[in-house]
Amino acid sequence: MTVWAALSVLLTSILCCLAAPILGPRRAFFGIGKWWTRQQFALNGVHWSVRGWEELPEAIRTEKQPVVFMCNHESLLDPPFLAVAIPIPAVYIAKKEVKWMPGIGWAIWAAGMIFIDRKNREKARQSIHEAALKIRGGRNVVIFPEGTRTRTGELGDFKKGGFNLAMDAGVPIVPIGIEGAYDVLPPGTLMLRPGHVHAAFGHPVFPAEYPDREAFTEEVRRQVSALIQGLKG
Repeated sequence: MTVWAALSVLLTSILCCLAAPILGPRRAFFGIGKWWTRQQFALNGVHWSVRGWEELPEAIRTEKQPVVFMCNHESLLDPPFLAVAIPIPAVYIAKKEVKWMPGIGWAIWAAGMIFIDRKNREKARQSIHEAALKIRGGRNVVIFPEGTRTRTGELGDFKKGGFNLAMDAGVPIVPIGIEGAYDVLPPGTLMLRPGHVHAAFGHPVFPAEYPDREAFTEEVRRQVSALIQGLKG
């Protein structure tokens, strides 16, 4: 199954490239990407659910209000799962090296993913500013504020970059909690295990309502933590 999963990623990327001239790069990537995730879940006995989307303001659900979706990072499974869990297109901020991955690199570049040169602080800062401009222009972004996957299953500290981005763009952060992905695809393996993965959306957090970045960050982390606990219950 691991071999098929790896092979299917390459085949799906090629399919995205072939479909892009007909459907458009973004529609091809998100449409076919959702299909790939559902296929992998079905083949491996992974069940999933999402709650809280309908409680978000209509402006967010209809893409009139761009947002930064901010989620805990349990597993390599998180990005493809969120492509299914979030009903509207939302791109990721990724390190620039991903762009050169065979097949998938071109597909995610065409879909509008935002790449950052993490080895060059000045270029990274410029990339964040450019990302803020794209968000103001209507693009939704997904960020994992911990910066890397958890190795213990526990929620880690939140880094400041995503909060600076939301404040620069002047848009709200929508907290998301994921629970179950750590068990379905734990660190050190590419083999999906049967299980349940759940996601829950919190209330939008607007930067202008908080006196500083620390208070803004604290509220988002509080919501993410509460969402995770609610899913466990």
